[in-house]
Amino acid sequence: MGMIVVVGLAFEARIVAGPGMRIICSGDGRHLEASLAQAIKQGARGLISFGVAGGLAPGLKPGACIIGSAIICDKSRVATDMQWSDSLLSTIPGAVHGTLLGVPKPIACPQSKRDLHLRTGALAVDMESHVVAHAAATHGVPVAAVRVVTDPAERALPRAAVAAMRPDGTTDIARMMRLLMQRPRELPSLLRTALDARAARAALLRGRQLLGPSLGLPNLRELELDVA
Repeated sequence: MGMIVVVGLAFEARIVAGPGMRIICSGDGRHLEASLAQAIKQGARGLISFGVAGGLAPGLKPGACIIGSAIICDKSRVATDMQWSDSLLSTIPGAVHGTLLGVPKPIACPQSKRDLHLRTGALAVDMESHVVAHAAATHGVPVAAVRVVTDPAERALPRAAVAAMRPDGTTDIARMMRLLMQRPRELPSLLRTALDARAARAALLRGRQLLGPSLGLPNLRELELDVA
């Protein structure tokens, strides 16, 4: 009985893969709830939401790591496991502890990001954490979240980048290029987004390496010993 790791994108799944990890890549999220329920039936010591996120709080730069203290969606709020979160915070230098917001679709507009931050107090937003938190609360499984900012609060996501995401969490490069040809003015923001994503990916990889096979979950420390 190991750990269930939920990611939204294919590259996140590649980063987090390792012994004892059952990875669910939600893509567009349509089947995430059912996939999680089925995985939990097979046994799980913990659930963790892992990957990138959109910044909501001003001042969070690309690559900033957030350890979720709680996860909110609409009117619900689920606290993460305190011991697990403390372990994550002590392992990843510079990580910030704060609330994450879950949403069903990307938040691309800076004004929308500001509004969400003011209304909820959340530091960042993603499309998986709220589903993970709900499943953990329903089944009584410890939950944690590690999210790295890719697009900061003050920057908009280019339409071409958002529209090119496939349901399986991969990027349709050909579609992105076609959309870019239709909207050539998006090229500078698309290049800026690519640089932001590169910084986020590097930070996510560093965090994964620091956390080791157990992803910081205290009751999986024996797995680290077995692997070593």
